Amino acid sequence: MTDTQKWQLLALTVLLAALLYWLRPVLTPFAAAALLAYLGDPLVGRLERAGLSRGIGVLVVFSSMGIALLVALIVLVPMIERQLVHLIMDLPNYVAWLRGWLEPQFARLGVDLSEWDAPRLKELLLAHWKEAGGAASQVLGAIGRSGWAAVHVLTSLVLIPVVAFYFLRDWPMLVERVRELLPRTVEPTISRLARESDEVLGAFLRGQLLMMLAMMVIYTVGLWLCDIDLALLIGTGAGLVSFVPYLGAILGVGAALIATLVQHPDPTHIAMVLAVFGIGHAIEGYVLQPWLIGDRIGLHPVAVMFAIFCGAELGGFLGVLLALPVAAVALVLLRHAHERYVGSALYAASDDEAQATIPDAPTGVAAEPPPAAPAASPAPAPAPDAGAGHAPPEPR
Repeated sequence: MTDTQKWQLLALTVLLAALLYWLRPVLTPFAAAALLAYLGDPLVGRLERAGLSRGIGVLVVFSSMGIALLVALIVLVPMIERQLVHLIMDLPNYVAWLRGWLEPQFARLGVDLSEWDAPRLKELLLAHWKEAGGAASQVLGAIGRSGWAAVHVLTSLVLIPVVAFYFLRDWPMLVERVRELLPRTVEPTISRLARESDEVLGAFLRGQLLMMLAMMVIYTVGLWLCDIDLALLIGTGAGLVSFVPYLGAILGVGAALIATLVQHPDPTHIAMVLAVFGIGHAIEGYVLQPWLIGDRIGLHPVAVMFAIFCGAELGGFLGVLLALPVAAVALVLLRHAHERYVGSALYAASDDEAQATIPDAPTGVAAEPPPAAPAASPAPAPAPDAGAGHAPPEPR
């Protein structure tokens, strides 16, 4: 590839990145649809290998995903809403517990919290909750305040399954079209990197989704066995954010301990809650992660957190959605760059130059002789020469 072609390829890459950044507000439903199609394509491929046509396989997989999502919404949303109502109604007890814990701490610093009007605060919270009429009406009210926002949200929700269906049906053709558009000089390299990225990304996304569902079940069932009223709400939240290493366990432990201290302020329940999260974290680290993900991803937990925060800062919700896929692809590119560097003349020349730059001995100072070889066992003496002044050997 000539220098001109390299600069043209770099300019095209920068242009595409800038275009994605400018269009990020409207790309969210398309990115979500592409992600769903990417996750469902291996299942369609298995059905094709089993003898079904591509269209029938897409219908089976798409219908199964839609039914599973619909059942989850029908079952979980009312239960979570009831727990939210219970949390809001029980919020004065949480405020009273928090005040009882904070007052001694602030008293040591000379701050008096007795001026807080706790009954008025309770009435204010309850009044706002009653005016809102529940969590669902709050969300709908926030959306309904802007007609354009409501249209945009509804359009996105309708657009995601429609676009996901077409992506899933035409996925092999789309991949082939993209491959045909690649410059012929870099097509083999990019195709190889795309296959490696697909292995890393597919293993991570599918394994991580299964891990999130498993952790939601483990935390919810464990807290329910501990007789925590908000077991479903805390377990679901901790499982959903478990894709960020340690964040799910930390937030879950904090929320569960507060709920336990308000509902069951005794050491037994506290120990049971800690045991639930300890066992859950052990199952995640020693069973689920090696089984579902293994060593195929290679993303360090710090890299995962860094990618998510960078994605949120640069692209909002779309950035969070694309953060881990981009990080997985970047990992493959960094591995490729490392291989190219190690095999390049720059890396090989660095060793030669390091040897050539060893300073010589200063002028006027005798160079030290090389270290003598270690003494070996004495070799047998050669046969003496008669003319060398040695005595002849004694006769037997």
